Amino acid sequence: MNEQKNSDIHLRPRFKIDIAESQKKLLIKFKDDLKDDTCKYYSRIVDSHIIIDVPKEEDHFWSPQLNIEIEQVNNQKSVVKGLFGPKPQVWTLFMFIHFAVAVTFIGFTIMTYVKWSIKQDYSFSLIMVIALPIFWFILYFFGRIGKRKGHKQMDELYTFMMKTLEKNS
Repeated sequence: MNEQKNSDIHLRPRFKIDIAESQKKLLIKFKDDLKDDTCKYYSRIVDSHIIIDVPKEEDHFWSPQLNIEIEQVNNQKSVVKGLFGPKPQVWTLFMFIHFAVAVTFIGFTIMTYVKWSIKQDYSFSLIMVIALPIFWFILYFFGRIGKRKGHKQMDELYTFMMKTLEKNS
């Protein structure tokens, strides 16, 4: 088994594992483990895509979700690609806020330039042009705090996945 990880600076860590088993066998392993009565995780399997969530009683706003894609290389080899991230609702909210801040920043930048060009008071729009990137950094650090808060759950999901992959057929 050969594993590659991206750096830890990403809010949504990714990894890739080369494994000497067929896609079909790996999917059967995951289906069996996830349907087991002792398994506490919620999951959805669609084709070769597996989504694993933490249990409802442990779930909080920053709880991670593990997305796994199993790609067939040949009959005896597969690639398992994984992505840890927030639930889609949280990620969509964060992206919407980032988009709104970006559009607002562009608007105030244009307003600052126009008011400066026609020699009007542009102090408020300039303050906004300075404040919005600061707000972006605050959003980034909120994301980092959330990632740290959900790190234990990420480790648990990763451990579950590795036990499933290492299990003998």
